[in-house]
Amino acid sequence: MPDYSRSRIQSWIRSSNVLVNGLNRKTGYKLELNDIINVEPQEIVELNSNLIPEKMDLDILFEDEEIVIINKPAGLVVHPGTGNTTGTLVNGLVDHFNSLSNLNGQIRPGIVHRLDANTSGIMVIAKTNLAHANLADQFLNRQVKKKYTALTWGLWTENTGEIDQPIARKKKDPTSYTVSEDGKSSITKYKVEKKFRHLSEVSFYPKTGRTHQIRVHATYLGYPIFGDMKYGGGFSKTRGFLPEFTNYYKKKMKNFNRHALHATRLEFTHPTTKLPVIFESTLPSDFFNLMNSIESFYDE
Repeated sequence: MPDYSRSRIQSWIRSSNVLVNGLNRKTGYKLELNDIINVEPQEIVELNSNLIPEKMDLDILFEDEEIVIINKPAGLVVHPGTGNTTGTLVNGLVDHFNSLSNLNGQIRPGIVHRLDANTSGIMVIAKTNLAHANLADQFLNRQVKKKYTALTWGLWTENTGEIDQPIARKKKDPTSYTVSEDGKSSITKYKVEKKFRHLSEVSFYPKTGRTHQIRVHATYLGYPIFGDMKYGGGFSKTRGFLPEFTNYYKKKMKNFNRHALHATRLEFTHPTTKLPVIFESTLPSDFFNLMNSIESFYDE
């Protein structure tokens, strides 16, 4: 079934849309000779499938017949959802491109993976179902290499390392996540690039792709992302600082107005040429100016 991703087929198995000899089996079941497999594809029903094309100044880094590489700006929600029916990246995509994959539902054409609304950086978009299925499998099998650049609070005690802590949705706040024994496996490697008096520039290399993974893992170790109000990286981090530092950081956070996280690099195998490809994105102007300001502040 080349038109469907492995993750989609696995979801059918879990929802009993795939039966072996009339019985529902787990995804790890090994088929035996003469087993009869019945597959009933489950169509995704969307509450609102009437996408409104919207003119948008897309930063396209690369495009061919199968994929598009987008440099997503901060503040842009990826696809429509509760409270966001227009003004999303998808609204811009359907206006700009004649063909996009539809394996991820009617309101998520072309979307293989996501970035948080206030995370900027590289995304790969699928123009065909074949490309989408191939890329989805690469993400599922952890074959896609990702690099993020972040500014975090604190001076890391270890300059390199790996955070292997499961992540789950918070029970009292379904929009937030936390490290939990009941969560899904989540692994993030990191490398500290620079250290300032109260801050560090860090490169993150997530091996898994959980929602808010880097932000949750950074907070778990005690080094939340600068400006991340949801996960403890906001104004409270300046408590106890000298007034000159407190005032400086508060001003910077207000002007920056997001968390300091940027998807810098994406490496994967092209779905049709089968060649390895690498795409990179420099820091956007707001992030670049923030880093320059902090470096200059400490050089004075």
